[in-house]
Amino acid sequence: MEMIVELVVVVVVELVVVVELVELVVVVVVVELVVVVVVVELVVVVVVVVVVVVVVVVVVVELVVVVVVELVVVVVKLVVELVVVVV
Repeated sequence: MEMIVELVVVVVVELVVVVELVELVVVVVVVELVVVVVVVELVVVVVVVVVVVVVVVVVVVELVVVVVVELVVVVVKLVVELVVVVV
């Protein structure tokens, strides 16, 4: 009879150990999933920042082009006026 009780105790202890191991595995999997989600969010943030920087650079380049074109137009008008005055 004692052996049966000892066997039952051993089986129960092993079951408890198995349950604890399963809990640990579940916790590790959840933590890994959270890490993956955080990494994906960081990648999305980096992509958004890169897109914003590209848009800002494009806008600045367009502004510089507009200013240069305006300056060229003003210089050409001045040259034309000078030529007309000289002639």
